[in-house]
Amino acid sequence: MDKTLKASFFALLAALLYSFSSPFSKVLLSSFPPTLLAGVLYLGAGIGTTSTLFFTNKNKERERIDKSDMVYVVLMVILDIAAPVFMMKGLSITRSENASLLGNFEIVATAIIALLFFRERVSRKSGLAILLITLSSFILSYNRSTSFSIDKGSLLIILATCFWGLENNCTRRLSNKDPMETVAIKGIFSGSGGVILGLIVGERLDNLTLLIPALILGFFSYGMSIYFYIYAQRYLGAAKTSAYYAVNPFIGVILSFLIFKEMPAPTFYLALLFMAAGSLIITIDSLNSQENPCDSRL
Repeated sequence: MDKTLKASFFALLAALLYSFSSPFSKVLLSSFPPTLLAGVLYLGAGIGTTSTLFFTNKNKERERIDKSDMVYVVLMVILDIAAPVFMMKGLSITRSENASLLGNFEIVATAIIALLFFRERVSRKSGLAILLITLSSFILSYNRSTSFSIDKGSLLIILATCFWGLENNCTRRLSNKDPMETVAIKGIFSGSGGVILGLIVGERLDNLTLLIPALILGFFSYGMSIYFYIYAQRYLGAAKTSAYYAVNPFIGVILSFLIFKEMPAPTFYLALLFMAAGSLIITIDSLNSQENPCDSRL
């Protein structure tokens, strides 16, 4: 299979796995403190991928992370502590389908940071898509109960996606390394940091049996999703991989409707329309692009 085609498939698979995160995390948040849950999800990713790395990683040709990568590794870990904490706190006070759609703002953050700091190309069509996604995010963030105010939960989720946008670009600098090793580092250190932070702020988990489903969700939605995402970045670049990742919020929305059986406000459908249009444009533009996304525009 062509490497670019394989990378595109893995980017879509990463999106599918991550789409389970918002609705099932929302279920867990009914009994699970948000900061602790953020940490445990990443620990699930770290424990699972570390075990997989130990038993299956026999490829000696892959580059290992070394001292020259430490700046990006440290930034990646710090951002991966902050982002899921803001995501879980936002998800705990807003609707699951809103959170799923707002997750697509990560495309905006990733593309803008890739353009400004890492000189990756962003076409005019992608620029239009970014505007549509931003408009959709604004509609979703509007608090209908009061005039001209922003929903706090939505704002926290947007902030989380900005952290992840920066983290995507840091991870892109490591995409030529062993992806399983990168995921293991992200999971173990970011997860441990999140759990420690949760305990410091006074969070406690009363029902310890919830750790098992949280760890499993973390392994698949964060661990394997991140692994496939990093692999795709190696051949597609940060901005283009995020374009394929755009399908994940729509799967999350469908799952949210099936699980919670709540009908959203009319403005949600307007936001959904803009988000779908933006996601379609940026995906088609990425598929039609003939440039190497890893080339720098110096």
